Amino acid sequence: MGILNTLLRAVTWWNGSTLNTQIYTWRKGVKVGEDEQGNVFYRNADDSQRWVIYNGEAEASRISPQWHGWLHHTFKEPPTISPLPHKPWEKPYHENLTGTALAYAPAGSIRDGHQPVERRDYEAWSPE
Repeated sequence: MGILNTLLRAVTWWNGSTLNTQIYTWRKGVKVGEDEQGNVFYRNADDSQRWVIYNGEAEASRISPQWHGWLHHTFKEPPTISPLPHKPWEKPYHENLTGTALAYAPAGSIRDGHQPVERRDYEAWSPE
């Protein structure tokens, strides 16, 4: 399994970090923290660069707003030092299912064999 993971990381960029990123992180990276998804966040010594090593597939929607703000220098301090207050209406993370069989399909969608709902509230336009 270890050899397969190493081979996958060597030839794909979406499975964890690339070899170049791994070497750069080993040489220059200062670990700042981890999020609830298992992603690990780093910065360089002078804090001019910030990056993330994804836990699994590189999917940007898996980063919380507070870590996203830190990555893009919106917040000086990382959420491990200065966490943002959570609002009662905030929902937990859910995987982006777009493009999968589990993606949302509204009533009347033609996806997966659904028949369109017959609509009587409009009349189709046709040129005269």
